[in-house]
Amino acid sequence: MNATDWAAWTNQASGELAASLMGVAPDEIDRMADEILTARQIVSSGMGREGLMVRALCMRLMHLGLNAHMAFDMTTPRVGAGDLLIVSSGPGQPGTLAALMSRARGDGARTLVVTAQPESAALQAADVVIVLPAQTMADDTGAAASMLPMGTLFEWLELAFFDLLALRLGERTNQTVEQIRVRHTNLE
Repeated sequence: MNATDWAAWTNQASGELAASLMGVAPDEIDRMADEILTARQIVSSGMGREGLMVRALCMRLMHLGLNAHMAFDMTTPRVGAGDLLIVSSGPGQPGTLAALMSRARGDGARTLVVTAQPESAALQAADVVIVLPAQTMADDTGAAASMLPMGTLFEWLELAFFDLLALRLGERTNQTVEQIRVRHTNLE
């Protein structure tokens, strides 16, 4: 690969991410922040690469001093009234995640789904649906497809949105970077 190809790829990929970020409705960040800040504890889940993005969010929530966990971890507590389950389902076909949502709701927890496919019938049971408009595996073919494979654009958008959400949560809880940094692990 030469420098011209590299520059074209990086310009196109970063342009696609920027366009997707600008396409997020401005109130989505505060709708999600409201749910997080009113929850007693937060449990997050996602599959594959989306699961990695949600794990990054969970870490940031912990850095903010919130009671945050990942579903399926050995130390994840039971959920119930006052708790929030955050699920990432970009393509809108949650499968296993739908079962988690049903269980959490049955035990009194609220459910929040982050997706690019809000019209999915499987997601309509969620209390809150946060829409991040980006290509997923549900729509990764055709002339308008991203240069990035499968759901990469959605995953990048999630990571960027989640870190901006962490900034917003820090503002709303009046925390400085130094206060947040103190909660970072020292066992690395």
